[in-house]
Amino acid sequence: MALSVDDVDRFEAARPRLEAIAYRLLGSAGEAEDVVQETFLRWQAADIDRIEVPEAWLTKVLTNLSLNQLASARARRETYVGRWLPEPLLAGDPMLGPADIAEQRESVSYAVLTLMERLSPNERAVYVLREAFAYPHREVAEILDISEAASQQIFFRAKKHVADGKARIEIDEAAARRIVEEFLAAAASGQTERLVRLLTEDAISVGDGGGKIPARVKAVEGAVAVAKFLRGLFKPGEAKRALAGGAPGLYAWTANGDPAVVAVVDGRVVGVMCLEVTAEGIAAVRNQVNPDKLERATARWAAADQRQPLFHAF
Repeated sequence: MALSVDDVDRFEAARPRLEAIAYRLLGSAGEAEDVVQETFLRWQAADIDRIEVPEAWLTKVLTNLSLNQLASARARRETYVGRWLPEPLLAGDPMLGPADIAEQRESVSYAVLTLMERLSPNERAVYVLREAFAYPHREVAEILDISEAASQQIFFRAKKHVADGKARIEIDEAAARRIVEEFLAAAASGQTERLVRLLTEDAISVGDGGGKIPARVKAVEGAVAVAKFLRGLFKPGEAKRALAGGAPGLYAWTANGDPAVVAVVDGRVVGVMCLEVTAEGIAAVRNQVNPDKLERATARWAAADQRQPLFHAF
């Protein structure tokens, strides 16, 4: 069925919100774009004149498609090589969605996206729709075909699962840059003690190479162990330069609202290291180096107002 110009415009106006919902549900920008496109095809085939509330209809279709995708994605992750981490989005990416209130910013943080892997598909959907997009429980219930009471119960349970006991703090861009600068100076100094002072006692370090770039399968745990691991990671070496395609320039940036180290070689993002910052220090270092999950970051980087790198690694 051919869409009118108004129908196309109506969908395109909804696209940023739909993409932001799908990204939070799936943790993957590529998969989010796919389900949004499938939602458009459903919109194109629908009898639009009979749709009373287009926004609600689009959200329902997109959410159900995302849940189906999440189920199959989880099956694929069972055979994923190494540790699975979400795809990071650099500052300014429209897929990050609304960031007007603390709950919205928190819901798309790299830490929370990682923690949401603990949730069932329905818990994830209720959490995202309610926490990040402020849908009332009545509308969430209609989208998911559950009762309003069930929506409330699922939301309570989801928030409990996502809360890991760490009091994360909000950081502006200037503070994020200072944290990354201090972190990199300590990591490059070769002095384990400098790094330990920046980390919480129970800090962890995890990486996702997707079987394409070497990354530890098991998390490194404890401030001293993490500091030693990072010291080795930043130690120069010909093999590391060959693997990265050169000596990466390291930049202080933000990804998903978190302070982040962005590693770039010849305009290509080869790694995004997200730092989870709490009042006690850096609680987690999550390093995404799977090239399949850095294509959007590379595209965003090309459009960014780039500064000089803090220094070159390896």
